[in-house]
Amino acid sequence: MTALLDLLLLGLLLATVAPSRLARARWPEREPVLALLVWQMLVVAVLLCCVLSLLLASAAALPSWRALVFAGAPTGVEDAYGLAGAEGWGRLSAAVLAAGGLWTAVSLAREVRSARAERGHRHAQLVRRAPELPDSLTPRRRVREPLVVLENLRPQAWSLPGPQARLVVTTGALQQLSDRELAAVLSHERGHVRARHHWLAQCAQALATGFPGVGVFSAFRDQVAVLVELAADDRAARRHGRVTTALALAELNSEVFASCPPRQLAQSPARVDRLLLGAPRLPVPARLGWTLAALAAPLGAALLAAAPGLSTLF
Repeated sequence: MTALLDLLLLGLLLATVAPSRLARARWPEREPVLALLVWQMLVVAVLLCCVLSLLLASAAALPSWRALVFAGAPTGVEDAYGLAGAEGWGRLSAAVLAAGGLWTAVSLAREVRSARAERGHRHAQLVRRAPELPDSLTPRRRVREPLVVLENLRPQAWSLPGPQARLVVTTGALQQLSDRELAAVLSHERGHVRARHHWLAQCAQALATGFPGVGVFSAFRDQVAVLVELAADDRAARRHGRVTTALALAELNSEVFASCPPRQLAQSPARVDRLLLGAPRLPVPARLGWTLAALAAPLGAALLAAAPGLSTLF
């Protein structure tokens, strides 16, 4: 049972201590893509601890399942885990972890269904307001994210992700933005679509909604909302310049990124300052170190689960 307890303890530490330290760090503003990787690996490590704990708890609770799990294992591996005689503790742990896993699946399915319905509704509204041209009038070379222009005096731009992704701008945005600024805005929104940021946001929202008391999931949701915007800003800045991107964001009073929720729009002044200051990226060794640390979290959980068995082999 030592491996099971160690996994639960590791999951608890990763879900409580690591998020607070990472949320207070300043370097993610300079490396938003790397920060997204670190947050994703942290959440994966927490979930992996839960899944492996469920596997070991089920093996302790059900002798038949334990025989199946350790089928073909060398002599002494099953005994090294000390699961025999721990049926009561195993049943309790397995029931709690299984309920958590089921609730996670339900929350994710509900969030995906809700997001898909909302996306379908927005696509239908867009088709009504701006019908697509007949096939005979469309160019033979298909564009990955077609641009749609809506008649609206309010300067806005947003993206609709999904299989039929669209980039949408209003006539107000076309009038207010220069050509370079408009290109920066479209690059920003195209970055959201091509990086599948909506998938990441849906998963983060599902976990935070399903487990409101778990700090790592709520912090993950909040950080994803900010970091995806910074990552898209950097994509636009690399192609069209930091000043141009900052001007596009400032001139439209943040409405150019209207796909953002209100809490993200409130970050726009800080995003403009960040683009204008142009802080340098982290040194390569630091980036490599954080990447290895991120990958080490789920790998550490897997090694911790396998440690008793490996100790009997070496």
